[in-house]
Amino acid sequence: MRRALRHPGLVGTHEEHASGLASDLRAAVAGEVDFSVTARALATMDASNYRRIPAGTVAPRDADDLAAVLEVCRAHGTTPVVARGAGTSIGGQATGTGVVLDLTRHMGGIVSLDPEARTAVVRPGLVLDRLREAARPYGLTFGPDPSTHSRCTLGGMIGNNACGAHSVAWGTTADNVRSLDVMTYGGAALTLGRGGQGAPAGLLDLVDRHLAVLRTGYPAGLPRRISGYALDALLPERGVDVARSFCGSEGTLGVVTEATVALVPLPTEPVLVVLGYADESAAAEAAAGLLPFGPLTVEGMAADLVRGAAGLPRGGAWLFCEMDGEGEARRLVRAADAIDSAVVRDPAGQRALWRIREDAAGTATRIPGDTSRTESGGGGEAWPGWEDCAVPPARLGAYLREFRALLADFGLRGVPYGHFGDGCVHVRIDFDLWTEKGVRDFRRFSEAVADLVVAHGGSLSGEHGDGQARAELLPRMYGEELVALFGAVKDVWDPDGGLNPGMLVRPRPLDEGLRFAGLPLVGVGREAARCVGVAKCRVEGPSSGPGVMCPSYRATGEEKHSTRGRARLLHEMALGEVITDGWRSEEVREALDLCLSCKGCRSDCPVGVDMAAYKAEFLDRHYAGPLGFLRRPRSHWTMGRLPHWLDLFGRGLNAGMRLPFAARLAGVTPERTMPRVAEGTFTAWFAERASSRPPEVTLWPDTFTDHLAPEVGRAAVRVLEAAGLGVALPQGRVCCGLTYVSTGQLGAARRVMRRTLDVMEGGGERPVGPTGLVVVLEPSCAATLRTDLPELLPDDPRAARLAASVRTFAEALETLAPDWEPPRLDRPVTGQTHCHQHAVLGDAADRRLRERAGLTGDLAGGCCGLAGNFGFEPGHYEVSVKCAEDQLLPVLRDAAPEAAVLADGFSCRTQMGDLAGVRGRHLAEVLAEGVDEGVDEGVDEAETGS
Repeated sequence: MRRALRHPGLVGTHEEHASGLASDLRAAVAGEVDFSVTARALATMDASNYRRIPAGTVAPRDADDLAAVLEVCRAHGTTPVVARGAGTSIGGQATGTGVVLDLTRHMGGIVSLDPEARTAVVRPGLVLDRLREAARPYGLTFGPDPSTHSRCTLGGMIGNNACGAHSVAWGTTADNVRSLDVMTYGGAALTLGRGGQGAPAGLLDLVDRHLAVLRTGYPAGLPRRISGYALDALLPERGVDVARSFCGSEGTLGVVTEATVALVPLPTEPVLVVLGYADESAAAEAAAGLLPFGPLTVEGMAADLVRGAAGLPRGGAWLFCEMDGEGEARRLVRAADAIDSAVVRDPAGQRALWRIREDAAGTATRIPGDTSRTESGGGGEAWPGWEDCAVPPARLGAYLREFRALLADFGLRGVPYGHFGDGCVHVRIDFDLWTEKGVRDFRRFSEAVADLVVAHGGSLSGEHGDGQARAELLPRMYGEELVALFGAVKDVWDPDGGLNPGMLVRPRPLDEGLRFAGLPLVGVGREAARCVGVAKCRVEGPSSGPGVMCPSYRATGEEKHSTRGRARLLHEMALGEVITDGWRSEEVREALDLCLSCKGCRSDCPVGVDMAAYKAEFLDRHYAGPLGFLRRPRSHWTMGRLPHWLDLFGRGLNAGMRLPFAARLAGVTPERTMPRVAEGTFTAWFAERASSRPPEVTLWPDTFTDHLAPEVGRAAVRVLEAAGLGVALPQGRVCCGLTYVSTGQLGAARRVMRRTLDVMEGGGERPVGPTGLVVVLEPSCAATLRTDLPELLPDDPRAARLAASVRTFAEALETLAPDWEPPRLDRPVTGQTHCHQHAVLGDAADRRLRERAGLTGDLAGGCCGLAGNFGFEPGHYEVSVKCAEDQLLPVLRDAAPEAAVLADGFSCRTQMGDLAGVRGRHLAEVLAEGVDEGVDEGVDEAETGS
């Protein structure tokens, strides 16, 4: 039950005001009120270049809660309020200095869905994909579909008037909204619709006094006009549609509490047509001519974005056109003046090609080539800032040519792509936003390109809204009179100016409050700043497919446990304004504590944020200092140095772990049983055997294989030798350093790695064996050698050589024994691809090897949840199990009885045994059984004279 609201009046200091505000909000609101350092740090940024520090966050449970929040904020000196969904806004409009409303936690449901009327009533925090999933059984969907559809919310889409790839067929969000329930900052609850329904007092009179400018001030023939307020929707000839005029207002007029939206029929036979053109201009000029054929999408991108993606027809630029029906698709191909084309009917093939387009928002932030400006913040990194302008589709080719020329004039680079059928172009540009000169150039370019867009009859924003990034430039597009009218409309809706001040109306300068200001040019803060906030890591579970990122977010649903959330905390730690204790920050440590170091973000994050590496560096510095070793968790000394203890005590650890309180002393959670050390090591077995084959490859005796699963090493030797390859082991003890890295003991990791390099090269320049290849059976060790080794020892050329020599078991067989035919096993498989293999190594060779052996089916993606030491540490068990439930445990429960359970990672096999009672096996073990059976059959045939 909500307690009565008190009005204590304003207090003096900022801290006192924030404390009083938080106290009153907690008294008045049933939802969560969080004014902690962590909550504030997580909400300082969205997906833009801007940063504003909020007083705190509130997650209201319902409209009554929202009304209480607004009442408290009005009582506290008109404290600003900003509504936030997924936080993926490009213009800075999801950041604020007062209270940030998290509408995703409790206000995200579907109220109703009427398939006959083709409408749904939704709450603002609903993720778009949840609505699409609910509508799909009825053959319906919500038309607008931004590339962030897996995490963007309906409230955010209404606020920005989002569009997406299908807008040529289904329009913008405004085209698909029927009515809106909104609450103003003053507390009025309004239901907005056509015929002036819900208009606040004075709005329609204001419109009547300015009919002329409303009829003449907006550009014509522009399907993607998102900039400014859509006041022309209030014209009598357009139905005085208050709901439509509200769309795109960026949270500056009111907060949506419910929305009635239209649904559209799904295509009955979606076919993807990819048309290849000589260059970008040719593709852009062709796009408008395809519209009469009724395409559902006309998306364009050029070769500098795609960078060699497979499956595309010939050309230097492509249009992705979705059609309903193969006949319509063939008709489009015949009419299109393309140099090549592909018609893709297979849903999996379509998804693979669409993924190229959906990842473009992040892919375009990494520009290959010149890195001469890296030290000053340019070169290789590209940012929003001129993200999504739109021109009439017929003008697109000419606009793009002039836009490219303007980039060259400013010495900038960017990769345009986007909704060519609607004339809307997305582009990330390598602005230098780290230096004063670079910021001045950012402003000069923004002003110049705004003039170029207006000269072509375009809109400064064609999808993401103006926010702070473009609102200052609106007079160039609309003129002073219409922009002044925007301000008057804002004052009618929000006379106190409490909703998202500084956005769209009376904006802050576009070069003020940039998130890079004050950030060091090097170090983990700079690396974390690569996160552009598109929030691909913030997808609700369970996931499907091969992806991994971000298992801890899917387990907890908390922003601080997403890759983006952790990057934001590291960013704020480096700035030192919200998080003030640097590397000793408990807020950052707590957020990183549930990072499984799965490395999924290294591959799945569109900009390649590597949170596992950042976590290792943070832990190393967090526990640095004379007494740092006393503050480290026990597990860092036990499991973090597991290779040392296994080499020292071997099987003696089995007896030690049976002692009372052994798990507690070792820093292991009581829910776990420690794996048993094998009776004999793999290296001892190998030393005792005789082989007449000269060595051709070096087999890496990783700690897990050597001490805990020697059967995997023995199986690998049998298969490699059956393939005609001689095997040798290093002439000394080697270790990749994985456990030291994952627990942030980087000094020890470097020492271990250098000793390993001494063994591997022994004064020479290549590892053992004439091929120079090193076969690593444990994916996590292979990934450490491939990535962490050269990154931690960048000045040691031996590290780069060893990293380049590493091959997985399947890669080695494919490279060195291409003609070898594996045993034909002909059975289904289940299990999981190791997260490190997915992220660093790739599994294409494994899939091909399984296919040749008759092992059918795909392995699950995701992370097993054990993740080395993670799942053994206190406080991690519940999350570890939830991660396993994401993909691994369901596929094990659904597997056919005869299926071979594959898991190359020791952690994955351990998790399978602990949680499902299933024995997983390395691919080498399964193949070795087939090899052994083949040998036995040959002996039997010889003995019987067959």
